[in-house]
Amino acid sequence: MTDVAGSARRGRGSEATRERIVETALRLFRERGYEATTMRAIAAEAGVSVGNAYYYFPSKEALIQAYYDRAQAEHEIACRELLATERSFEARLAGVLREWVRVSEPYHRFAVKFFKHAAEPNNPLSPFSRESAAARESAIAIYREVVEGSADAMDPELRAELPELLWLMSMGVILYWVHDTSPGCHRTFRMIELTVPLVGRLVGLSHLPGLRGITKDFLAAVHELRP
Repeated sequence: MTDVAGSARRGRGSEATRERIVETALRLFRERGYEATTMRAIAAEAGVSVGNAYYYFPSKEALIQAYYDRAQAEHEIACRELLATERSFEARLAGVLREWVRVSEPYHRFAVKFFKHAAEPNNPLSPFSRESAAARESAIAIYREVVEGSADAMDPELRAELPELLWLMSMGVILYWVHDTSPGCHRTFRMIELTVPLVGRLVGLSHLPGLRGITKDFLAAVHELRP
């Protein structure tokens, strides 16, 4: 029993240390910028040794991945009630996108500073990178919930592909949000308000007999162009 209790205490201590390092890193990234912040500075501010910091996070990129994971978890919690009660496809999609903007608001200035790194195709911080796979799959899973919980009629083949397509749409929203300097990111919310009904209409038309051929052609293009 003593060994079990000791292991539990050590586990809680390790998690607390890890969280302290993440919190410190995010604060320093916001204050000093991503490039100007070193692992040594993060360790000093967090009150741990440099070796200990590298034990938990082998690089600064790993700390950004921790931020991705945290933001994704917060987004999932923020969307829980909406996805449990709303059945309209448009309302579900708009709500999920709006919640992402709200959850991410504290990191807006920080995102602007590191986005140029995330935009590089071969950078581990890219949302399309192998290192970002876990966060990417979690994000796509939310859009899968958006689709699967919707009562709207849509083409079955499109329904299967739609979660990933909606995630790609969300990447466009994020890019717009990164550069949005309007108070409270009002223009990003307005973008969501304008674009979601258009997506909803297109999805709603996809199951109509006269448009199924266009839907199939669109999906064929998606399959061919997918990396």
